Amino acid sequence: MYRIGVDLGGTNIAAGLVDENYNIVRKMSVRTNISEGADGVTSDIVKLCCKLCEEEGIDISTVDAIGVASPGVANHTDGYVEYCNNIPFRHYPICQKISEGTGVASVHVENDANAAAWGEAIAGAAKGTKNSVMITLGTGVGGGIIIDGKVYSGSNYAGAELGHTVIEFNGRPCSCGRRGCWERYSSATALISMTKETLEEYSRCGVNTIMGELAAEKGKVTGRTAFDAMRKGDPAGKEVVEKYLKYLACGLANMINIFQPEVISIGGGISNEGDVLIDMLTPLIESQQYGMGFVKTPEIRVAKLANDAGIIGAAYLGI
Repeated sequence: MYRIGVDLGGTNIAAGLVDENYNIVRKMSVRTNISEGADGVTSDIVKLCCKLCEEEGIDISTVDAIGVASPGVANHTDGYVEYCNNIPFRHYPICQKISEGTGVASVHVENDANAAAWGEAIAGAAKGTKNSVMITLGTGVGGGIIIDGKVYSGSNYAGAELGHTVIEFNGRPCSCGRRGCWERYSSATALISMTKETLEEYSRCGVNTIMGELAAEKGKVTGRTAFDAMRKGDPAGKEVVEKYLKYLACGLANMINIFQPEVISIGGGISNEGDVLIDMLTPLIESQQYGMGFVKTPEIRVAKLANDAGIIGAAYLGI
């Protein structure tokens, strides 16, 4: 039994043929040609699904279902993408279009972060749980919520924008129009900005840092720069990491106090810090958790599926 999961991004469309054990047996991708419009992008998805089956030597008619992880507001009930800011979907019947193009009757759509959270819940870090939250630390802070074994997306399918909860009133301006959003303090982008700001402060004081040396060697500041410097005993690196984790822990404690999940999984580039990240975060979160010492703290885990979470989660939507 095979299902197809499609992870639709603003740059690439990735699709995978997924078996009943949640293994991706074949994966392919193409560039997202936004200039072709909504129908053009969907046509490329159809072609990619057909090519995937052709390469595997199976007929697409044997595929049980196709799922699409789409950015934006995905109405999984009616099969529409109601709105997407970087792909021209406006109340667009994506499931109907894909079904017509492939001949596969069962087609589903879900927000990409929700689909990734679902992937981690059924096959990754939160496998075996019924209630979990996934946070992705990348360009922004993405979020997905699983409650009682189902994706939670709110009454209007626009829920789980966890990165746009405010943790600093009247703080840094966010692209969403608010100020002080968690995303502006805990994304990889935010960590890079903090690192650059700290380097400028030390430079004005005439102080050389290991963090500055690492950035010079690479020719740029990355999400790893401060962590790598901290590991080398650099006070500047330690300062940045501790500041960043303070904000990250604040947001995670909010998620725990609201949802009390069994597991919170953390994905995205920052999660590559692994146990170092988890070990430093845990006491900061516990100190802010409601009922500390009396209420069990959810496990904080590194997401397991990496870039495949969206494909696997999308493939098994609707089950």
